[in-house]
Amino acid sequence: MTERPTPRALSEVRGDDSPPLMEETLGEALDLAATRWGDRVALISPPQDIRWTFRQLASRADALAAGLLALGLTPGDRIGIWSPNCAEWTLTQFAAARVGLILVTINPAYRRSEVAYTINKVGVKALIAAERFKTSDYLTMIEDLAPEVAGSTPGCLEAAVFSSLKVLIKIGGAPRAGWLDFADVAERGPATDPVMLSRAAQIGRSLSNRDAINIQFTSGTTGSPKGATLSHRNILNNGLFVGRAMGLRAGDRLCLPVPLYHCFGMVMGNLACLTHGAAMVYPAPVFDADATLKTIQSERCDGLYGVPTMFIAVLGHPEFERFDVSSLRTGCMAGSPCPVEVMKAVIGRLHMPDVTIAYGMTETSPVSFQTGLEDTLDRRVSTIGRVQPHLEVKIIDEAGTVTPRGVAGEVCTRGYSVMLGYWDDPVRTAECLDADGWMHTGDLGVIDAEGYGNIVGRIKDMVIRGGENLFPREIEEFLYSHPKIADVQVVGLPDSRYGEELCAWIRLHPGEVAEEAEIRAFCDGQIAHHKIPRYVRFVDEFPMTVTGKVQKFQIRQVMIEELGLTMARTA
Repeated sequence: MTERPTPRALSEVRGDDSPPLMEETLGEALDLAATRWGDRVALISPPQDIRWTFRQLASRADALAAGLLALGLTPGDRIGIWSPNCAEWTLTQFAAARVGLILVTINPAYRRSEVAYTINKVGVKALIAAERFKTSDYLTMIEDLAPEVAGSTPGCLEAAVFSSLKVLIKIGGAPRAGWLDFADVAERGPATDPVMLSRAAQIGRSLSNRDAINIQFTSGTTGSPKGATLSHRNILNNGLFVGRAMGLRAGDRLCLPVPLYHCFGMVMGNLACLTHGAAMVYPAPVFDADATLKTIQSERCDGLYGVPTMFIAVLGHPEFERFDVSSLRTGCMAGSPCPVEVMKAVIGRLHMPDVTIAYGMTETSPVSFQTGLEDTLDRRVSTIGRVQPHLEVKIIDEAGTVTPRGVAGEVCTRGYSVMLGYWDDPVRTAECLDADGWMHTGDLGVIDAEGYGNIVGRIKDMVIRGGENLFPREIEEFLYSHPKIADVQVVGLPDSRYGEELCAWIRLHPGEVAEEAEIRAFCDGQIAHHKIPRYVRFVDEFPMTVTGKVQKFQIRQVMIEELGLTMARTA
């Protein structure tokens, strides 16, 4: 990965023009993979005892696509997937792409209010959901929101709270009123009907790679989550270049303990494998260090993905030394900064000399910068690498002027990877995506003389907890709905395990009294667990500027001193 020549004095870089971009749709890319690597293993899910070749994956995707069409879905309809990692998740990803259904990826940690917002915001017509996982009873949460489910004919839901939602499909479990079974839709009846299969193929041939194919929700600092809308071209090529940068090869097996609902799993993972003939390997429904190590050993995995906390947990497994991880060679670490000692351990103890670091955001599909196989340990730890092929990045000051090399400013990205926009939200799209096609990331970065980038801070208040992007404004707005709370400010505090943890300063209405446990109980079951503040403090006032703005940096400093925390590196 190299940088095309640009004025060396300015913080503006352009990636290579080669290899060329893929101009296929995801469905066409799956056909290419089935033709080129038909008998190679494409997907392995040890917990489900599933092992599909590329040819089998393509065939199963065709069948599910036909089954979805038979339920009345048409190109452009939104189909939600609400489940932890499993083979059905990926099958849905490719089946939806086959017939132009827009996949809406729903965080499996979401609770009632969050999933209801997601479904209604983008008009989800069909929802595929896991039956349950740990404390998440997905079907019951939907039925709590829409009591009409129990009395409805499967596929014909009419619910007061969900005007768009008609089809409910469950993954596994016993028969349930109002729900279709995934296996019935994917394997029986219309799924094997030659007429429906032919119709699905015809639709596939009519699609454009510029069509929207995926909506991923990313929170904002000034309101509810936004639906970043991505095309076939966006995500297919990003998967291609991420895999290329880490030296992924046909026949490799890539261990993916990262969540599929996020770009890290479904794009950097699944689509990197699709475009390189490698196998997607899902060690467990959610990250589990023990399952990850067992899977690396049993499947002889060549690569491993994760955020730094995942790698730390794997390396810290009490019986790490008894696992054979010598098959590992490459992988990718992203989501938050990697400490030097962790990178050294990943390269040494995990036998991953080719591991790379990546940086990006959902709105850029996601990766813009990535280290390369030739980069030194220092480069991999102290930078985010160089710009990806077919992309441009510039660093600008507050006036919009490109800064000199080494001078910090806002990171802006342009090229094939930039999203189509936020779903049904032209105002917020225009706030970050300008008329010239530049995506304004809100991150503060620098580019050095050799074209390597680094992130030195965030313009907005985003908190990164264990690789999850959390935005205080969203959490504040939820907490405002508590009847005792008059005002609330949420900040991120450094944490040795997760990188950052949330802290809420709460001002109660006069005469009210509350306990920390009461606030957390109010959040439980309504917002995802990782959004619930770890620290809660009740205060009478907030530090303010003379113009009446809350000084969050002072809140953060007070808490760091009170708790004796160590400042986290922000690069």
